[in-house]
Amino acid sequence: MTINTDVFAAPAPEVVSEKPPLLSLKDLRLWFELRKFGFGHAGYVHAVDGITFDVDYGEAIAVVGESGCGKSSLMRAILGLYKATGGTAFFEGKDINKFTPTEMKWYRSQVGYVQQDPYGALAPFMSVRRILEEPLIIGGMSNKQERADRIVRALEEVKMTPVGDFLNKFPHMLSGGQQQRVVIARAMIMEPKFLVADEPVSMLDASVRVEILKLLRRLQETHHFSVIYITHDLSTVRYFSERVFVMYAGKIIEKAKINDLLRNPQHPYTDALLAATSDPDANNALVYKEVPPGEPPSLVKPPAGCRFHPRCARIIKGLCDVQNPGEFVTEPLHHTQCWLYKTEEVME
Repeated sequence: MTINTDVFAAPAPEVVSEKPPLLSLKDLRLWFELRKFGFGHAGYVHAVDGITFDVDYGEAIAVVGESGCGKSSLMRAILGLYKATGGTAFFEGKDINKFTPTEMKWYRSQVGYVQQDPYGALAPFMSVRRILEEPLIIGGMSNKQERADRIVRALEEVKMTPVGDFLNKFPHMLSGGQQQRVVIARAMIMEPKFLVADEPVSMLDASVRVEILKLLRRLQETHHFSVIYITHDLSTVRYFSERVFVMYAGKIIEKAKINDLLRNPQHPYTDALLAATSDPDANNALVYKEVPPGEPPSLVKPPAGCRFHPRCARIIKGLCDVQNPGEFVTEPLHHTQCWLYKTEEVME
């Protein structure tokens, strides 16, 4: 399937760095315990189950998958909102799970967070000025004039001008696009090295989505911070990301440069995601698109073998439903966890 991305700019050049990665995840797991009637142990929800990848300084990556696959749980583990059950997550060589309260306060000043729902993300009783000033106060900026200058600069960067028209407004006085710009300004106010954008345009009108994505891209290119862009919409990742990780049922099942993945998806689930992606073409009404039957599996009792095998039309009986696939290198920098490529090189 071909996705029309002409409206978007070309992705930024690949970042080449000799430094250690800014963020490094190794076999990261996040399980939530279930209890029967509040007492007895009843199992675990395997929300994130063995995730490994690196993010370099200044790099933008995307994590893509349908609802319930574990994207938001992964994001919360990276932000330090949940403590990982197993594995490691390092930021600038420091283990996030071992941070003291003081170190965690420092870490959160280095990481910006753009939420999915801008209205729910903004305190309704606080003005725009107060919303943007609060993280500066918490971060220790005691000079009132410095705070005021930083707030003005942040609003100018997100194109909320003239600034004086917005400082004393409350969230309900703003449009959805303006609310999301305030969320982005708040995420940027501490000048972070790393930004997590959790479906930042999914609740906005189509015309506003392009503006917000262009704004995020421009800010990233200007300030050279790293980005993890979390979404279920593959039609937007080409514009915003250099690499893409496809997530299903708590696992990364395919990772590649964005153009390689859109040109040649390897995993059957990735192929299905591309087929389900909206393409603004009137002829779509005349075409029936095949999508995998069934629902994503339970993360309490994930299926044996490949977790996609109950929905896969290309299943290899006795293999896919029994043994978990390794990570196969199908092309340079293109990895997939699928037994269809078992003759390829296996990543350790």
